[in-house]
Amino acid sequence: MGSNIEQTDFSQHDYACFQGKLFEQLEQLKDIIATPSFGQQPLKIGAELEMYLVDELGSPTLNNIALLQQLNDEQFQPELNRYNIELNLSPVDIAGSPFSQIRQEILSKTKYLEDTASKLNTNIVPIGILPTLKQQHLNVDNMTDIARYHCLSKHLYQQRGENFKVNINGDKPLSIDFTDICAEGANTSFQVHLMTKPEQLTQVFNAAQLTLPFVTAVTGNSGIFLGHSLWDETRIALFKQSLDIRLHDQHQWQQPTRVNFGHGWLRQSIWEFFAEAVALHPPLIPYCKQHKQDDLPSLQELSMHLGAIWPWHRPVYSSEGNGHIRIEFRAIPAGPTSLDMLANAAFAIGLAMGLQEQVDEMIAYIPFRFAEYNFYRAAQHGLNAKILWPSDNKYQPVETNIKPVIASLLPVAKQGLLALGVCEDEADKYLNIIHQRLEQNITGAIWQKNTLKHFERSMSTAKACQKLVSEYLTNSRSCQPVATWERLWK
Repeated sequence: MGSNIEQTDFSQHDYACFQGKLFEQLEQLKDIIATPSFGQQPLKIGAELEMYLVDELGSPTLNNIALLQQLNDEQFQPELNRYNIELNLSPVDIAGSPFSQIRQEILSKTKYLEDTASKLNTNIVPIGILPTLKQQHLNVDNMTDIARYHCLSKHLYQQRGENFKVNINGDKPLSIDFTDICAEGANTSFQVHLMTKPEQLTQVFNAAQLTLPFVTAVTGNSGIFLGHSLWDETRIALFKQSLDIRLHDQHQWQQPTRVNFGHGWLRQSIWEFFAEAVALHPPLIPYCKQHKQDDLPSLQELSMHLGAIWPWHRPVYSSEGNGHIRIEFRAIPAGPTSLDMLANAAFAIGLAMGLQEQVDEMIAYIPFRFAEYNFYRAAQHGLNAKILWPSDNKYQPVETNIKPVIASLLPVAKQGLLALGVCEDEADKYLNIIHQRLEQNITGAIWQKNTLKHFERSMSTAKACQKLVSEYLTNSRSCQPVATWERLWK
């Protein structure tokens, strides 16, 4: 949700000044990217892990601030709702065993988190959406008391002018209204940041977009919301709808939603993404900061503007060192285990790197609207999705089952990781976890949905969700990949 702010009310003058800074900083960014030294530094990856805080019954506990005070560790930060917390992981060099390094820090930091939380009778759950959430948990009373969250909620609601409407299909379709943005906080993710060579950035970004449906299908871990069995990655639909400020009007042009898959392939430069974001979306929070004199401009207003738009892949500008733009992979859910999450990251990064050399040709015969269609089908149906993909004739994509395509791309992902300097044992370790899910036809979402059905045979949905969270937490703490978890429904 971006950096903190000190101001929550803004005048028309504030909006005009902020807009002017956006135009100015777009020109600055164009010049910065063209500088020969830009991005010339060791490549790294990093990540952010969002988690739920629950009590002994698996219900949300509203104590993230108290827990943060006990932790006294700046790597832990609050999230939108009081029952969520975020762990910001240290960047590591890409070459070697980066995923294992990140996993070791997750294990170390979450052990400290769990030990500290236990003193507050709180458990930690890494999961895309918590099955025990109830409607009363999703209101402004449960929002973390930080100015930027209240400001976002206020300005998004003002721009919409009425309740946010959520309609999601599934085994038990859900239709519900919310008076604020707190339903967005139901979504927790494992956001991965990838630095690449500057000359590869555009191609890697396009390849990440093209392959996101495969990552989404095999990583699903948010199948249940408010007791309803919905999409395998319900977060995708919920996030989009819970922040959608648009009101349909047949007489006016419809501004795109701020949560989106994108609007087209990049053609020449990652700069196009920043320019498009300024063109499509008016400022939401026009907060101007005092600028420090750095070697490179910080572009704080432009970064804040991008922080109020939530694409599933987002370029992030940094002025540190020689400066760089990294890609934030935002669609990977939290959980089920550290091994699963790092396998998801390895697969996503490997695919983006493995296809980047041929992506310019591929996007000529795979229209952007096909990739967007594939993404939403993968989010809805997971490993059972049908997508549009080249088959006998690459120039004419046809509808096909997604699982065989994912299997065929595992070697591509491995080559992408090796090209980054990831050691072969490391690549094999994490991609084998993805292969195992395909063989077993299991993801976190499939496990959750089937386990819930199993429990619902003998108890109410509310009790079944409690039991599900208890079983999930036990399995998650085992640190064994979800494909190896016991299947109670058999």
